[in-house]
Amino acid sequence: MTTEYHDNTEEDSFWRTESRNVTFSKVSRSRSWLFPALTATVILALVIALGAINTTTSNRLWSLETSVSNMTHTLNAAQQLSKDAGKDVHRLKFAVENNKDQLTSVAEALKQLASLDTVIRSVQSLKCSVERLINNSSDVDGCCPLEWDTFGGSCYFYSKMSLTWHRARDWCNSHDSHLLILSSDKEWDYVVQHAHGGFYWIGLTDEDGEWEWVNKTPYVIDRRRWKPGQPDSWTHHGLGPGDEDCAHLHHDGRLNDLHCNSRMNFICQRHTGIKI
Repeated sequence: MTTEYHDNTEEDSFWRTESRNVTFSKVSRSRSWLFPALTATVILALVIALGAINTTTSNRLWSLETSVSNMTHTLNAAQQLSKDAGKDVHRLKFAVENNKDQLTSVAEALKQLASLDTVIRSVQSLKCSVERLINNSSDVDGCCPLEWDTFGGSCYFYSKMSLTWHRARDWCNSHDSHLLILSSDKEWDYVVQHAHGGFYWIGLTDEDGEWEWVNKTPYVIDRRRWKPGQPDSWTHHGLGPGDEDCAHLHHDGRLNDLHCNSRMNFICQRHTGIKI
């Protein structure tokens, strides 16, 4: 019994050993073709990647060459424009030099016109003074009253007394005039220059809800003529009911709204030879 069992064990060992040899042979064959395949795959991937990189690089180089070419054309055009501008400046300088005498003559003519305007004003003032003496009256048609300034066919009175807006309006009306109405930039500049930085009531109010001049002419707000943030219709003034409904000239020549019961100087205006 023991001998037979031993023989069977040897046979089993023989077959198991032979089976292991067969398995090892299959693995070896698999490894023999797997490595070259992986190597070929890696090489193929590298070739594809290098091809893509080369294509991208070529495109970038082409774009760079195009940009350089465009910049070159632009630079050439700019240089040509610079040359043309230089020629134009030279021609302009030559023209100015040739017309320098004419420009000087024009400047002198303008000075003479300014002097002539001053002379005309002086003659008009003298004429009015003579007519006042002849007529023994301070009110002469075509002339401004004494202590009134003349500009552009109107007379202007800059008060030295301080009144509320309504009393200032009434005072002007009683002197055949009205609170100032500004109708042009030239007139505005003239008035501001002669106001000498003072605060003056003018004939502008929004007591009826909309801004208008004292002659009922509608007024369209021009922000460049107002102080920043004005008009603001402020109500905490402590001067009675209502907000700020009357306009005055500020020291810098711009407008501000204020309660009409405030007191300040004022400017009256009348047209030459016309009683309002």
